[in-house]
Amino acid sequence: MKIRRILTLATTILICVIGYSLPKPTMTLKLYPDGQTGKTGIALGPGESNMITEPMGEIHEHVYKSVTDPFINIYLPKKCNGQMIVICPGGGYRNVWSYHEGAKMAAWALERGIAACVVVYRLPNGHHKVPLTDVQNAIRYCRANAKSWGVRQIGVAGFSAGGHLAASASTLFVDADTRPDFSILIYPVISFTEISHGGTKKNLIGANPSQELIDHYSLEKRVSPSTPPAFIALSQDDKVVDPNNSIMYYQALLRNSVPGELHIYTKGGHGWGFGSRFETEEDILEEQRVDFDAALERWLKYIEQ
Repeated sequence: MKIRRILTLATTILICVIGYSLPKPTMTLKLYPDGQTGKTGIALGPGESNMITEPMGEIHEHVYKSVTDPFINIYLPKKCNGQMIVICPGGGYRNVWSYHEGAKMAAWALERGIAACVVVYRLPNGHHKVPLTDVQNAIRYCRANAKSWGVRQIGVAGFSAGGHLAASASTLFVDADTRPDFSILIYPVISFTEISHGGTKKNLIGANPSQELIDHYSLEKRVSPSTPPAFIALSQDDKVVDPNNSIMYYQALLRNSVPGELHIYTKGGHGWGFGSRFETEEDILEEQRVDFDAALERWLKYIEQ
């Protein structure tokens, strides 16, 4: 048993070191080439400015602060299997952590013939509509180019606060173009009720939001029969985001007869993404990584049918 555990862990480490090596994006595009004051973009315009005056910067590799000039990294495989994932990294709506919760997921997808689009979205700074506007415009752009890329299904994925953003895209879509075909929610913030992650809630809707705004972004209340199928994964020992967030979303899927799959791992805590956060760190999901990869790959094949 001990030897088997060591071999499994060694396999997991090899996957993280070799399998998740970061490819270069096929293309990088600004969502709003004319800036936040412009009226147009590569899909639609920015809607409103987040009014951040601090310079946008990279505080670590693929970790962005003060995002005012959002962009997307498009990753296209040599031969697409017909699926594409629009990825929303986490960061508490304060930063955008697009390394292990963005570029690494894109690498995972490419290995399986799946196209990917990592969204470095604007941070709200008191303008709660801004992040979702960016993700919806990214989805619009991908839909407009889907045929030429060999894409038939476009889903959305998100981690932590990015999971809240992905779930928002899945429940607050405005038309057929912005509705994802599926969603992948990894240790997501879902509710803005008492079980919410306080920082995520405050950063999106402020310290003293109205009940109407709280309800609007408590996404377990926004699930409907039109909500796309969801794959949800988290760890039971997550001390950052209450696991009940994921459970409540899954229960809402059940009530609305929406296909869903929920995976709760015993250990892993919060923030395990698609491998270590930085090159020097270990994968905190450990040997459970193999199970997670297999489950997600199987589910994606299932919904492709």
